[in-house]
Amino acid sequence: MTTTLPTQDAPTPATPPATPDLDAAALVARLRGAFDARRTRPLDWRRAQLKAMRKMLTERESELQDALRADLAKPPLEAYGTDIGFTINEIDVALKHLRSWTRTRRVSTPLSTKPAKGRVMPEPLGVVLVIAPWNYPVQLALAPMIGAIAAGNAVVLKPSEVSAHTSNALAHLLPEYLDREAIAVVEGGVAETKALLDERFDHIFYTGNGKVGRVVMEAASRHLTPVTLELGGKSPVIVDESADLDVAARRIAWGKFLNAGQTCIAPDYVLVARGKEDHFIELVPRSIFDFYGNEPQESPDFARIIDDKHFKRLTGLLDSGEAVVGGERDEATRYLAPTVLRGVAPDSPVMEDEIFGPILPVIPVDDVDEAIRFVNQRDKPLALYVFANDKGITDKVLERTSSGGVCVNATLFHVAAPTLPFGGVGESGMGSYHGRQSFETFSHFKAVMKKANKPDPDLAYPPYTEKKDKLVRRFL
Repeated sequence: MTTTLPTQDAPTPATPPATPDLDAAALVARLRGAFDARRTRPLDWRRAQLKAMRKMLTERESELQDALRADLAKPPLEAYGTDIGFTINEIDVALKHLRSWTRTRRVSTPLSTKPAKGRVMPEPLGVVLVIAPWNYPVQLALAPMIGAIAAGNAVVLKPSEVSAHTSNALAHLLPEYLDREAIAVVEGGVAETKALLDERFDHIFYTGNGKVGRVVMEAASRHLTPVTLELGGKSPVIVDESADLDVAARRIAWGKFLNAGQTCIAPDYVLVARGKEDHFIELVPRSIFDFYGNEPQESPDFARIIDDKHFKRLTGLLDSGEAVVGGERDEATRYLAPTVLRGVAPDSPVMEDEIFGPILPVIPVDDVDEAIRFVNQRDKPLALYVFANDKGITDKVLERTSSGGVCVNATLFHVAAPTLPFGGVGESGMGSYHGRQSFETFSHFKAVMKKANKPDPDLAYPPYTEKKDKLVRRFL
């Protein structure tokens, strides 16, 4: 069982990880050989790998907790709930439904093809590459792998070098539990990622920012490799006049300051009805106090910024408005207080790119129509949140905006439902996963038609007579 450590201590620096003497071509060839030998095809193999991954997460939870603590100062409960427990749940869903997901499905065929039988056969793609980010470095590495393994693929995982301790832990633990002939971990930075991207994969799954996403897509295009891009963006919150402000403030504060705001679907900014702005701004600091006390820096439940580069980027955004709460910082421990900004101009630096930190701009709007226009003038977000007790308002937001996903009167929770596909749209990504969608992302659904040898009518064969023309036009 892990213990709670004081978060006033900085995350522990780690030696940047690397896979020594990486021969990417040989590695991919080895895994392709295992796939071609049908090693990954049997359902027993897939189940065994998923069960082994689950066993790893339960038996080595403390090691993973320590790594997450060292990288991000993650509180143990957050680390379990958002990284370890989340991933265990995904495994359990896959194990429960694996047989039904992989079953060949019969489909009807049109009259023009009769007599014939049609079916759809799920089959694995081959060797897939998963490139993971640093903010939830266990969940966002292993959750895509669950779908890839369930679908019967060989997998190369590239953890983020930024969360070096977790990268080290995964590189050490996964080969101990999973099939080394078909599943590999490659540590490292830009050089190792580039070496992998030079190889031909059958699918690439990338989670991160849009800049690197474009690099991944360009590299994949050289081999016509399909990609799933889980990117980010500025996920807005619309707080309508009809909203329960106490609930809204508490749930927005939780979603924003979880993991010190380093969440791809964190509420990025709030558009609040102008008449409710002052009261909302009073309530959010109360929630911060309830969560983290008078001194969040001393709280064991508030994480730290991942590295100096991101810390400097975030502190540079604090002048974009008036800090009604927060703004305190400590470079030595990479602590940045939960901060709420008001008086933020729409074109200020904090509104240009995804914040990815514990800074919450609050912008007043006249009504929901202005909020919708504000959102639609910008890139489509990965998540959108709307707080309203008026169903007409929520329906209007759902119908007139586009985003990867939506939560009504809550934040973040839609990502926890394996029955809901998770993914972006436009600048926030392409493709989706979680639950069955993960299996489908890493599968090809092969169409099969079987016809009997007899009868063999000559309707489709030359010569094309007037009679045949009439019959074809009648039955097609």
